[in-house]
Amino acid sequence: MRQKVTAVVALGLLLTTVGCDTQARREMAAEKKTTEQGPPPPAEVARSCTVRGHAPKIGIVPINLQALFFNQINTGARTVARKAGVKTQIVNGNDDSATQSNAIDDLVANHYDAVIVDAVDTEGIKPAIRRAKAAGVPVVAVDATVDDPAVSAQVGVGNAEGGRRIGEALLKTAGNRGGIGVVGALNSTIQNERQKGFTDAVTAKGMKIQNVVDGRNIQENAQTAAENLLTRDPGLKYAYATGEPALIGLAAAVVSQHRTENLKVVGWDLSSQAVDGLRAGWITGVLQQNTFRFGYEAMNSAIDLACGRTTRRQVPVPTQLVTPDNVKNYLYYLEK
Repeated sequence: MRQKVTAVVALGLLLTTVGCDTQARREMAAEKKTTEQGPPPPAEVARSCTVRGHAPKIGIVPINLQALFFNQINTGARTVARKAGVKTQIVNGNDDSATQSNAIDDLVANHYDAVIVDAVDTEGIKPAIRRAKAAGVPVVAVDATVDDPAVSAQVGVGNAEGGRRIGEALLKTAGNRGGIGVVGALNSTIQNERQKGFTDAVTAKGMKIQNVVDGRNIQENAQTAAENLLTRDPGLKYAYATGEPALIGLAAAVVSQHRTENLKVVGWDLSSQAVDGLRAGWITGVLQQNTFRFGYEAMNSAIDLACGRTTRRQVPVPTQLVTPDNVKNYLYYLEK
């Protein structure tokens, strides 16, 4: 009798294990399918034209080519360009405002018909944009907001508002209590806006910013800064990262210092490291910008402007709040 009971129990355990394995395989297959399907395609593609006897040539000047974020903007822009039959050239800004300014001047000198730029320094880039406009070349600013009449179109999100949104998400997790460490990029106008929006939201409800460290929008620097932040404050309960390199660096520091059990993290922009943290639950929220749509909208605006058509001056793109519960729906952001 005892042997029969043991056999029945063993069979039950086997069936449970098989059932769990089957469910896990189904979930993995569904996630793989979601990732392979990629982002939603552009809702529209601007009609091309002929400029001085050729298809429009559009230059793209991102902040850098290291971050997945900027590569996805490039992918979105090139998707629209390819569908429209437009020629493109990408010039790496290399995290340097002077490099970006020179790139814009070079594109103008080489008779490009429009330029898309994601500015490292939204003030420092203005003279180059003004020179481009004076030469008859329209400039579309994407992601970073460049407040200048020379900018023909602005595509992006409200960074301060996004900071407030992720701050409000953390307030719910923390119950409005506790200290926060910030891994920022003090050389980035965009990320300073995100930091301020976040800080305003959390401090208004009684939370405190304990320390701010500067990752300079470079992954290796961000990890070192985050390591220092966590070492300096072993009792820190919450941390915020203002961009993709900052969040990757912070995630690496949290794991290396074995802080996944007692630290909750929020930040901007998905990566494989961020997804791992979301699945494990110690990253509780990531504000994701629709990078591919940034590229779609920026290229559509650039084509319209190159072809002499009017376009909206402000093109807003909504953000998406990714949590441990819905992260599987956004895995296509891990693909370039």
